[in-house]
Amino acid sequence: MLVAAAVCPCPPLLVPEVAAGAAPELDAARAACSDAIAVLAASRPDLLVVVGPADRSGRGPHAQGARGSFRGFGVDLDVTLGEASPEQGAPEPERELPTSLAVGAWLLGRTKWSAAPVEGLGVGEPLEPERCIRSGEGIAARADRVALLVMGDASACRTLKAPGYLDDRAEGFDARVAEALGAADVAALKSLDAELAYELKAAGRAPWQVLAGAAEGADLRGALLFDDAPYGVGYLVAAWS
Repeated sequence: MLVAAAVCPCPPLLVPEVAAGAAPELDAARAACSDAIAVLAASRPDLLVVVGPADRSGRGPHAQGARGSFRGFGVDLDVTLGEASPEQGAPEPERELPTSLAVGAWLLGRTKWSAAPVEGLGVGEPLEPERCIRSGEGIAARADRVALLVMGDASACRTLKAPGYLDDRAEGFDARVAEALGAADVAALKSLDAELAYELKAAGRAPWQVLAGAAEGADLRGALLFDDAPYGVGYLVAAWS
């Protein structure tokens, strides 16, 4: 059963070494992410699953101890998803964490996560809402006390200089997501328009709907901890417990 969730954005710029001179611009987002992860730790989960968007090579499950890297962003920095136990052996090298889960692993390492075993799940952006919801239901059934760290950005079309250029629909879409996350509104997340999210480059849509599936019947309360659009991309942080 799902007992807690943290929702965080997943830009590599959250990692100060990647952001370099621009790092202070996301200090408030990093602090909010730390606060959300503290809610996860306080829930005393038996299992933490980190869910984030992934391309084809990064989709599917990632075991505890799986490695990620920010070398593709010009930074000599590697991370692991929790600590690998001796019985697990070395992770398969071709199963490197997708960027979203690498950012999640970095956040957990920053907060010195040790509250529960950790696994990862890379979710393809085109995954249909119904399959996302079923995936979340399956995750919630895996242990008595399950927590989720849900990685994903909102729209990337909030300004003229945004990665997806300006789209007048983006601000309203992000506002609806922010309201749903702040209220732990499962029905609202389930009803997100996958096609619109794709057009607005909102990579968090599928992970948010995995969360909605996992949270069905859990009766959690939500709190929105951060809502801003630096660089024209919507970044949202929320905690459910």
